[in-house]
Amino acid sequence: MAQSTAAPTPTTTQTLTPLPLRAIAPWAAFFGVLMLVLLYFVGAEQGATALVSGEGVHEWVHDARHLLGFPCH
Repeated sequence: MAQSTAAPTPTTTQTLTPLPLRAIAPWAAFFGVLMLVLLYFVGAEQGATALVSGEGVHEWVHDARHLLGFPCH
């Protein structure tokens, strides 16, 4: 006795609606500024341009400097 099965037919279709640029722009600007601040602290926070005195920031981002190719010593 052969039993045939029919492929299920979708009863509802889902459509993706694109996000408007106005919804994405503030988040993109926020993360862009955040990444620039992070890049500054990893790449330039030492010496004459230091915003924070001492070696604390340098020690926290030391390995990231080497990973990204910034010279530090």
